[in-house]
Order: sequence, then C-alpha cells, then structure tokens
Amino acid sequence: MYEAICKVQITDCYRNKYRNPSTQKYCGVYLPINIFSEYLTSRYEPYPKAVVLKSRFDHQNRNLIVSVNTMGQHRDRKRIGLLTSGGDCAGLNAALRAVVHRADSYGWEVFGISRATQGLMARPPEYIEFEDVSRTHELLLAGGTVLGTTNKGNPFDFPLPDGSTCDRSQDIIDGYHLLGLDALIGIGGDGSMAILRRLAQQGGLNLVGIPKTIDNDLGCTERSIGFDTAVNIATEALDRLHFTAASHSRVMILEVMGRDAGHIALNAGIAGGADIVLIPEIPYTIDNICQTIQGLKRNFATIIVAEAVCTEAGEKVTQTNRLGQCRLGGIGEYLAEQITETIGAETRVTVLGHVQRGGTPSPLDRVLATTFGVEAVDLFAAEKNDHMVSWLTRQVVHVPIAEAIAEYRAVSPQDTLVKTARGMGICLGDSTYYAVDSHIRCKTSVLSQLELSS
Repeated sequence: MYEAICKVQITDCYRNKYRNPSTQKYCGVYLPINIFSEYLTSRYEPYPKAVVLKSRFDHQNRNLIVSVNTMGQHRDRKRIGLLTSGGDCAGLNAALRAVVHRADSYGWEVFGISRATQGLMARPPEYIEFEDVSRTHELLLAGGTVLGTTNKGNPFDFPLPDGSTCDRSQDIIDGYHLLGLDALIGIGGDGSMAILRRLAQQGGLNLVGIPKTIDNDLGCTERSIGFDTAVNIATEALDRLHFTAASHSRVMILEVMGRDAGHIALNAGIAGGADIVLIPEIPYTIDNICQTIQGLKRNFATIIVAEAVCTEAGEKVTQTNRLGQCRLGGIGEYLAEQITETIGAETRVTVLGHVQRGGTPSPLDRVLATTFGVEAVDLFAAEKNDHMVSWLTRQVVHVPIAEAIAEYRAVSPQDTLVKTARGMGICLGDSTYYAVDSHIRCKTSVLSQLELSS
C-alpha cells in the first residue's frame, strides 16, 4: 500500500468531497483545495487504477494521511495476503508470526485478511497490515486467531439475509486485486483448502496452503496445526477424571471432537490410560463394553469416545440448535444410558467441546506452525503455487493442494496406534479385554495416599 501524506494547516482547511473509487461513495475530508487538486492530479492521473482504501486526519501533526493502493503500478515490494479459514485452533497466530518474519527477510509486506474470505468480500477490503515485525512476538503464545475466521458462508453459494444465495466468488477475487496482492497464503482444513483452490483456479491467484485442523484428517501430512494441543487438553481431562471415577466408583465417559476421524480419541486414550477407546473407524457392541468394565479388577472405569461414533445400530448422534443447525454430539449420553441400563453402573459424561480448540498452543504446535509459516513463504519465493506445506517423515515438504484434499486421512484399523492400544489391553469396542494397566493403579495408589494423609 502506498501512503500519501499531505501536510495541512488546520486554519486553512475547508470541507471537500471526493468519491472513493473502491466503494463508489463520497467521503468528506478536510483539505486545502490546492493540495486536494494537486493530490488528485499527481496520484490518480499516472495511476488510473489507483484505489483510495482509507484516509484519516492526524490532528496532532496537522497531516491528512490518505492510503492509496496503486494496484502494483508504483510498488517495488511484493505483498502477501494471509487468512485463517474454518474452525479456530491453537497455533494459528504462531503461523502468522512466522509468515510475517520470513516475508520481512525477503523485504515483502504481509496483509492479514480479516474473517477469512469475508475480509476480501468487504469494500473496502478488511485487513491488518503487519508493518512492525518486532510487535508480533506475543502472537507465539496466543490462542485462536487475531485475524478472525469463519466456517460458514461458501462464497460460491453465499447465503443472503432473505434466505436466497448468490455466487460471491468474483468479489473475493476482486478484493485480492484491490489489495494488490501477489500471493495468498490460506491456513485451513480440507474444506477451506478446496474452496480457496477453486477461487485461485477461477481468478488466477497465487495460492499456498498451510494445513490446520484439530481432527488431523487432512491428507498428505502426518500432522496439522492444532492437533497436538487438542490431544494434550483431552489427555489432561482424562487424567483428572481418573480421580473422580475412583473416588465415587463410577464409569466416566469423556466425549471429544474429531469430526469423522478418531485421532484425538485414540491418541488421548493411550496417553491418558483409558480402559475403553471408541472411534468411528472401528465398530463396537454394548456387550463388549460392559463385559470389559465388569472384568476390570477395580470399581471404576474410564472411557473416551469420539463425537462421530455411531449408536450400536449405526446411526449418527446429533443435536440441533435453535438456529436449525445440526451438530455432532450426544454419543456420550447414549453410551451412559446403555451402560447403566445393562450393568447398573453409575455413569457420568463430560463433553470437552470447544475447550479443545482454545488456549495456549503446545510447544509442538508452535514449532510445527512456525516451520509451516516459513516454508509457505519460501514456496511463494520459489513460485511453487497451488501447493500445501506438509509434515512427512520428520521433515517439512510440499504437496499439490489437489492431492491433499483428495485424500481423507482417517484412522486405519491397522494403524500403529491401534495395535499399541490393543497391546496395552485397551478395549476398542470390537472385542473384550480384562486388563488393569499400571498407569491407573499408580493413580489409584496416589489417591489412597491423599485420603490417608487428610
């Protein structure tokens, strides 16, 4: 963005009106007529495509500052747009910080697009310009995304207030050009990647993708931003539930996110020493679950279940809110009712929900996000557009976005962690296990010591 600074004496000012080409609206500014005319002559005639993005009057220094996008006609620095799309997760801001730092090393600018593609739809486009690299340090620890995000409103079928829909894809493409972007880095999951790639193909945009999803189900990458933090939160919740389960002789059920994949439940179940782990990829029976609980050599049990696990009859468990939106959720309560009815065990359910998305990112997510951010800028420098950064075989690589979104990465029944869970005597619902692992015995003995000392 090019900023023209016009020095003005307040006593010489009077109100003048000019039309903002980006909004086709008249905007009032205080500016001497001679300076106003000189500004229009010097800035617009050489650059007929120039667009006024915003203007402000600095009363303290008596300057009118007009921000003008010359659409690449008078700019030496390259400019990268960056957006976060889909559900939020821990590590997004760390990736943003890395992009800003790496782009600065090339001498390039970074514009953070507000609220995913909706910031490019707005007129004028809504963005944050990251001019001072030193002020991005606090982003490393911050959860969520400072840019805002959305997982609603497909631009190719965008909902309108009257209930109808329209195609607003060209508005996004025009917003990209209005900001004079040379490339766009999109941080998202498979759905966001598919939409951004379609926009890039339609408008000839230079696009690089960064994978993020707590579900860890995006193809062609072993890890996505946000997954490790979500697993850590689920594991900590399971650790805490062990003590309550033992204190009250209960069966404690922890319902976690993951959409249609069981990666969070499986990883947290192993790390937290769950007795039973239920994931969408492996069918179960209530009888197997109840027999496992009864076969334990103690009076409590812990179960972790992914939100997309179906009922024993194979039906999805969903909930509909007041807006008519249908969401996965409720499988924990279904299991609790079935267990109580079958064996009479007192059962309680904890649903983590969006707690898994928020909070400070884990060290691993910070490292992964930083690595992805640096590599994404390097891909643009190497003109490797239409690619997504990826983590494979303990190194960062890049793969075509089309390949990444074409492959859905669910848990395979032959997965190493599935074999590990079975080896530890964890019931996955498709068979019965009677094992008490040392991790749970350790927690029970700690609880006993605490009771004796009180």
